[in-house]
Amino acid sequence: MVGTLVWDRIVAHDRSGEVVERWGGIGYGIAAAAAALSRQWRVLPIVRVGRDMHGHALDFISTVDGVDASAMLSVDAPTNRVELCYHSASERTERLTGGVGCWPWAELRTRIARCDALLVNFVSGHEATLETTRRLRGGFKGPIYADLHSLFLGTRADGTRVPRPLDDPEAWVRCFDAVQLNEAEARLALPGGASSERMPDVALGWGAGLAVVTGGEAGVRWAARRDLNADPLAWRTAGGGRSPVPGARVVTGSVTISSALRGDPTGCGDVWGAAFFGRLLSGDSIGTAAETATRFAARNVVHRGADGLFQALLHEVVP
Repeated sequence: MVGTLVWDRIVAHDRSGEVVERWGGIGYGIAAAAAALSRQWRVLPIVRVGRDMHGHALDFISTVDGVDASAMLSVDAPTNRVELCYHSASERTERLTGGVGCWPWAELRTRIARCDALLVNFVSGHEATLETTRRLRGGFKGPIYADLHSLFLGTRADGTRVPRPLDDPEAWVRCFDAVQLNEAEARLALPGGASSERMPDVALGWGAGLAVVTGGEAGVRWAARRDLNADPLAWRTAGGGRSPVPGARVVTGSVTISSALRGDPTGCGDVWGAAFFGRLLSGDSIGTAAETATRFAARNVVHRGADGLFQALLHEVVP
């Protein structure tokens, strides 16, 4: 699992103005994957952490069963921190500080060689350049699921994060077997402000085998190539990604949210993607995996922070 551990400072939008400081970022995905995967799997976080908080990060990892911390790398830079100020249940401003940057290919290559499947979560948006990501696709023969999230966020001089279109989204999508975006990111990925409803089909045309768009309380929808094998370990493709497949035959589906939950939505996309891919690797169908992932995300809303999340999610898995 490639991503960034982030120390979050979360300011609630309600009258309490409660402030919580906890691990976030890929921490949500680590907890969700460890809870969702069947027992023959282990989670290997491929994470760069500043030396200022490396020991603290190891303490967090030690609380999650089935996680191997040996691929984490301590770097001589301040750990990434994000202040999230909520103005409503879904609207927020983010401010990013810290100096943990991209993986050099030489360091990333040795770590992905230990993996059978790979989830890449662009938490900071600086985990890897497009060139490194292309080399990752060419050098890894297993399935790669990617949450493109922060590739669609720029950073101002004061650290404030702002939405931005992604240069050459087709090239990024072609690096992965499956991609995940939220509604806002899907709109930014499409030319001319096209409806986000088109994004799953467009992503398949660009070469992905499976594309997911998450919509918060609106639920989740996906599209998959009809010839996509049910077992992600059979998604293996020749290096360089799939070729574009305009007009590929697809199957679609969705999961709706039965009722709105009040709480903290931070990390819900990270939880959803890790749980979804984890359940696919554990043998679930796309629809069943999506339902479990949605329950995980709903549980995350009422939890707050990645600390203790693994234990909270364990009972959400249906054997």
